[in-house]
Amino acid sequence: MSILRSFLPIVARSSGWRCFSTGIPSVMIAELNKEMESVFGETPSSSPLGSSPSQQPARHSNGAEDSPLVLTHTDSSGQAKMVDVSPKEDSKRVAIASCRVLLGQKVFNLVASNEIAKGDVLTVAKIAGITGAKQTSNLIPLCHNINLSHVRVDLTLNEEDSSVVIEGEATTSGKTGVEMEALTAVAIAGLTVYDMCKAASKDICITDVCLQHKSGGKSGSWSRN
Repeated sequence: MSILRSFLPIVARSSGWRCFSTGIPSVMIAELNKEMESVFGETPSSSPLGSSPSQQPARHSNGAEDSPLVLTHTDSSGQAKMVDVSPKEDSKRVAIASCRVLLGQKVFNLVASNEIAKGDVLTVAKIAGITGAKQTSNLIPLCHNINLSHVRVDLTLNEEDSSVVIEGEATTSGKTGVEMEALTAVAIAGLTVYDMCKAASKDICITDVCLQHKSGGKSGSWSRN
C-alpha cells in the first residue's frame, strides 16, 4: 500500500480516483491501479489518462429520437422569413380557438338586454371575427394568404363571471394550417366587444386567447387538455 499512500493526495484532489497526472510513470500507474482495484473492487477505466470517460447520449424510454425544436420563421442567419410550403401535401385543416371577454356585471346586463348604445354587440362582434379571420395574412406579416373554406365565430354570454365566451373555427384544404386564422377570429371578435362596450366601462378585459384544437397536416391532430 506504499504507492497508494504516496499518491492518495493526488487522488483526493482529482474529480475522480481514475484521474492521474500524465507526469506519473506508466509502471507506477499500473501498480497503483492494481492497488485501487483491491481497495475499491473495481477495474480502473481504460480511458486515456486525464480524459473524461465517454458518455452515451440519453435515450427516451420509448426509444424514439425527438426532432429538434426549431423556429420555422427564421433562416440560418436568424433573419425573418416566410416559410415555403410548396413541398407540402394538400389536406383538410381545421383549427378552433377561444377567448373570454370579462365585462363586469353592469356591462353584462346591458349587452344581455341589447341596450348598448352602438347596437347589437354579439352580432357585430361575430361578423368582425369572421372578417378578421379572412384578413389574417394582412395583419400578421409572415402568415400565408389562405383560401378559407369556412369560418365560424360563436359568442355566448356567461352569467357566472359576467363574460362573453368566444369560440372561432377556421377550415381550409391546403398546404398549411389555419391556427392563426382561428386565433385572429376570436381576438378581433373580442376587440370588437370591447369597442362596442367601452363607452359603458373601460374596465373590460380580454383574456385566455388560445388554441383549443387543430387537425390536418403532417403533425396531425392536437387538442388542449
